[in-house]
Amino acid sequence: MAQFHPHESYDYIVVGSGASGAVVAARLSENPAHQVLLIEAGPDDTSPWIGVPLGFARVLANPDYMWRYESGPEKALDNRSLAMWRGKLLGGSTSVNGMIYLRGAPYDYDLWRQMGAVGWSYEDVLPYFRKAETQSRGADEHHGGTGPLHVEDVRWRTPLSDAFIDASASAGVPRIHDFNREDIEGVGYFQFTTHRGSRASTARTYLKSARRRRNLAIMTKAVATHIELENGVAKTVCLSREGTTLRVSARAEIILSCGALGTPQLLERSGIGDPAMLRQLGIPVRHDLSGVGKNLMEHLLVKRSYLTTSRHTLNAIMANPLAQLSAGLRYGLGKSGPLAAGPAPAGGLACTRPGLPAPDINFLFHPFEVDNFGTNLARESSFQISFFPLRPESRGHVHISSADHRDAPIVTPNFLDTPDDIRTALDALRLIGKIGRSPSLAPFGPKEVLPDLAEETDEALLAYIRANATAAFHSAGSCRMGEDALAVVDPQLRVRGIAGLRVADASIMPAMPSGALNAICIMIGEKCADMIKSAEPQ
Repeated sequence: MAQFHPHESYDYIVVGSGASGAVVAARLSENPAHQVLLIEAGPDDTSPWIGVPLGFARVLANPDYMWRYESGPEKALDNRSLAMWRGKLLGGSTSVNGMIYLRGAPYDYDLWRQMGAVGWSYEDVLPYFRKAETQSRGADEHHGGTGPLHVEDVRWRTPLSDAFIDASASAGVPRIHDFNREDIEGVGYFQFTTHRGSRASTARTYLKSARRRRNLAIMTKAVATHIELENGVAKTVCLSREGTTLRVSARAEIILSCGALGTPQLLERSGIGDPAMLRQLGIPVRHDLSGVGKNLMEHLLVKRSYLTTSRHTLNAIMANPLAQLSAGLRYGLGKSGPLAAGPAPAGGLACTRPGLPAPDINFLFHPFEVDNFGTNLARESSFQISFFPLRPESRGHVHISSADHRDAPIVTPNFLDTPDDIRTALDALRLIGKIGRSPSLAPFGPKEVLPDLAEETDEALLAYIRANATAAFHSAGSCRMGEDALAVVDPQLRVRGIAGLRVADASIMPAMPSGALNAICIMIGEKCADMIKSAEPQ
């Protein structure tokens, strides 16, 4: 890996090392003629807990590794402010996420194409999913076998998880073995972005070998404050690193991969956005691009919680010293057991009503009950069944609060802003309640703790959702792709009206896809790198 020197110039500068940025930097550096700089605001991924799938709770609890954003008061959620956390370390959120490998439905990408994202249909993106992947079950027409990203089956299956799958099937959700083909509706054990039981973040897959290249420099603990333009061309990234201001220039392109909450902030601090808002904050307008920060989408997460007599929960395991020791030995010796499982070993994708083009909810089985985002386990053996609606109609926004990069942004997801979003949430809450009451789970003595309502009317369930729902940490769409007046990037991911500047992260999504965003953002990084290479002079 090359050393970074202040005031040096590079061919390509990638800002953000998460699911997309690490991929772009690694792929561009495959050409030894390219000098590439990857900038990350957080530290290197040296914590031993990062590699342990269940260790995400320890990492989330460390503010050094997290952007701890919060939303403003959400009007539909009792005016509560919600955590909107993101990873701030090498690998970004791929180093702290739940690792579930879900690509979404073919319908999602065909819809992107209909919305103006030419070249992003399912037929167009499938080759990039395959290119990224090494599938533990073997390569086929849907899966890759030689990519940097390892995908494998969950390494902790228990009678309680089996019973949850049986209960879901009895509630009308078909069993499924592979969530990443054309038909994704069903319930079963998920696959994860792990390799032999260890987390496969983009830092530990794409960057592990790439960082040995002399033409790739990686700079951590460096916050990009703004981009400087010269005659409509993005030329320089200005940085703040350990109290020092630095400038580094790009000979070819700058690629922003700061995520759906970070990328709009960087653009706006650079004078690229809605002119009226920028002037109000005293920021000179460099380029009128009113769609920046708008179209924000987020998945709303709602749970039901149960006490259980089962010993196959993390609460029961952590309360028993011998069970703790056994779990540690299983992971240390064979990379299996609860420490290898992540937060949701099983779950499903389902339709809440007939006639939908694809499943509209993702539901998850969590073999534990926690508070404070995984830092405090409940004392009694417990489990949760949660869900999030996959394709919300509601749209929010994210904008800077000042020109100072140290000031938190204003984040407004605007949950439950349409009648259809409310109806989907109510139907989903009833479906997971039906699963929880199934005879298949009865041998484990489930007793509902939340919401535990005497009568599940629409009014009572909606009040519970408003008081208890959280964000799923799946923000997207705030610099969306398209060709209309509010599109921020074109289908080549070039920022409209500015040369030498692209965006590659979840912010470019025109509509929310069906599942977690990890695999999808990695695909975006692969496709972006290919488009950059194709545009180079031959």
